[in-house]
Amino acid sequence: MTGAEETPLMPSVVLCTERLVLRAHTGDDVDAVFHGAADPGVQRWLPMPRPGKAYTRADAEHWCLVAAPHARVSGDGQQWAVVDAETGAFAGAVGLNRTMWRAGSTEVGYWLGPGARGRGLATEAVVAVSRWALADQRFERVELKAAAGNTASRRVAEKAGFTYEGTERNAMPLHEGRADLAVYSLIPADLGPGGTA
Repeated sequence: MTGAEETPLMPSVVLCTERLVLRAHTGDDVDAVFHGAADPGVQRWLPMPRPGKAYTRADAEHWCLVAAPHARVSGDGQQWAVVDAETGAFAGAVGLNRTMWRAGSTEVGYWLGPGARGRGLATEAVVAVSRWALADQRFERVELKAAAGNTASRRVAEKAGFTYEGTERNAMPLHEGRADLAVYSLIPADLGPGGTA
């Protein structure tokens, strides 16, 4: 082999489900990302940008215009804005990250703003992204990790067909200290004909 090895990239795609469109973030999403990600329900379990620091509009702008696009071009994964297919309203975010190309493994993460919760939209988005990764992109493993006490997020994993594997102790920093992470996985053998679980 000569020269530097190219970083693998996921293709930039729009994914559509019955109720959602998953598309790239744009500058038009900044205010919605700010209001959604700064919500106490999101910040309780996903202390973005880091524990002990409040989420600002500048953080949302950086996410939409720099960090989310960079995730793909760096080879880390792919990030999508979750929008209502009928109204175009921003609901939250879903993405693949911590991609290990040689191992064929990636991790799915997500959050929804308060107005989008309780309707199964997170599960719908996670199903779309995880099946795309396994069936279309030929990954061998999609992981999903949630704080052990985050029962809503853990229900999403279970409803999306992921298998609980165990707990990573003291693995995640939150605003109020560290938490254990419940680890779930989905592999091609879990999918039936047509890529469904």
